[in-house]
Amino acid sequence: MATAHEIAARWRSELSEAAVPGKVKLLSSFFKTGKGEYGEGDRFIGLTVPANRAISQLYADVPEETFTLMLDEEIHEFRMAALLALVKRFDKSKDPDRRREIAEFYLAHTGRINNWDLVDLSAPQIVGRFCMATGNDDLLRQLCADKDMWRRRIGIVATWTYIKNRRTALTAELAEMLLDDKEPLIHKASGWMLREAGKRSQEELTAFLDRHAHRMPRTMLRYSIEKLAPETRRHYMMAAKVSACGIIREE
Repeated sequence: MATAHEIAARWRSELSEAAVPGKVKLLSSFFKTGKGEYGEGDRFIGLTVPANRAISQLYADVPEETFTLMLDEEIHEFRMAALLALVKRFDKSKDPDRRREIAEFYLAHTGRINNWDLVDLSAPQIVGRFCMATGNDDLLRQLCADKDMWRRRIGIVATWTYIKNRRTALTAELAEMLLDDKEPLIHKASGWMLREAGKRSQEELTAFLDRHAHRMPRTMLRYSIEKLAPETRRHYMMAAKVSACGIIREE
């Protein structure tokens, strides 16, 4: 029987064979890998998500140590491979205790889930589904209050699972928690989830905007109103320019 290290080596080899080296420069730029940027030091081999998923879903049943080895890799697509396989493992697992183990393993390794696509392709499918099934909304609140940006993003993006099930109140609550967050990637994630929630209940979205548009980070606001009617978007963008005391805010 192959060891965890041997399985990981074979997995990496298959991923590398499917890579397109010509995409490396574009991906490195797109995911902000320069000095001082959020993805500083991240390395790519030029593998698309569909190609990665096609290979990695075949590794859903490997030993847990293999997932750890893949998540410890510097190569971005190798870490993504581990997460895509974990999502598949979660899908296949019908036992609540087994799903809990997968979610706990995921949360124990968030230090390696350290770029926005890694979060977005896995947080709703694992953490969101686990929390909704168990009623553990407090876990998402704790994540959104975490000092680590990626854990905060996991917390808000995980609510996409709730939104798809027409449960939008938690998204609004967590977005309110994150109003004063300093990170643009959190502004984008919060605005994105508010926009998705608004597709299910525009009334709830506009109620949130009525309360908070004047203090929302500009990016969060723009993302959240993207699907609203033009005149409604203009209304909230104007509200964002005017502070509570009626002073025009600088752009």
